[in-house]
Amino acid sequence: MRVETLLIPDRDVRALLPMRECIEVMAHALRSVTEEKSILPLRTVIRLPDTPNAFACMPAVLGAGPSAALGAKVSTVFPGNDATPYDSHIGVVLLFDAGNGALLAIADASSVTAIRTAAVSGVATRVLATEDASELAILGAGVLAMPHLEAVRCVRPIRRVRVWSRSAARAHEFAKRARPAHDIEVSVCETAREAVTGAHVVCTITASRTPILEGKWLSRGAHVNAVGASLPSARELDTAAVRNARLFVDRKESALSEAGDFLIPRAEGAINDSHILGELGELLAGRITGRLNGDQITLFKSLGLAVEDVAAVQHVYEKARATGSGTSIALGGLRTQT
Repeated sequence: MRVETLLIPDRDVRALLPMRECIEVMAHALRSVTEEKSILPLRTVIRLPDTPNAFACMPAVLGAGPSAALGAKVSTVFPGNDATPYDSHIGVVLLFDAGNGALLAIADASSVTAIRTAAVSGVATRVLATEDASELAILGAGVLAMPHLEAVRCVRPIRRVRVWSRSAARAHEFAKRARPAHDIEVSVCETAREAVTGAHVVCTITASRTPILEGKWLSRGAHVNAVGASLPSARELDTAAVRNARLFVDRKESALSEAGDFLIPRAEGAINDSHILGELGELLAGRITGRLNGDQITLFKSLGLAVEDVAAVQHVYEKARATGSGTSIALGGLRTQT
């Protein structure tokens, strides 16, 4: 008898985690957080001295008993990689058997993170954006751009896309790939303001530490997914954008500790803790109300939760076993028989 661990590389993750499925997996995971059916400590982050780089560990348990999803994401975050061939987030997600503690799977974290992050934005867009939202603005053209386009299109009838990036070359490359992939009109904008003006849904997915989106640019009824900033000292939105919106988060405890998009306006005295109206899981469970009318601006601040990674890899692992995907290796775990 051997303990088999399944290695699931990038190509298999992408094949086994289509966006529409992942949106439903994320909705279930987010409800589990709200319904206290998961264990989710704050992430542990080690900052590398004199750099913006970090090493992070994000553990979580989803569910209870032997069938629970037990695991952790272990990754590096190197924002400067945007200018290199490397992803900004590199690592693995580990999935363990909650019955005996055996290591079931090691999955590529870059692809898991990109897909589940966009899927959560898809969930937020589904519950907060106006039903007829058809104009999408994407600020940032890195690895999260294409998954976000796919996720938003899964839940709203998007007909036109405007993209802006500090790297014009990257924005044009995204547009070149997105047009045939989605058979949709994609325009590259010279400024973030040009991209945002008139948009019904806005996704900010940059590595910027200072605001690239101003509240005065947003149209009535717009919905914003603020995704890129995940440090208390970093934000993509200015104070007006946050103050004037109905704000929802993936997890309140995380937002109060890590979300610069919220913490900086609070430190300025523009808002207080009550400005966070609730979590996505509460919206999904029907405990709170999101948009009250078609003119309100809604905002989802995403930080990314370990329970999302673990839920995604459990889904991928079960499909991989059913389809014969991945590569099995024996790493040990059984006591040596004498």
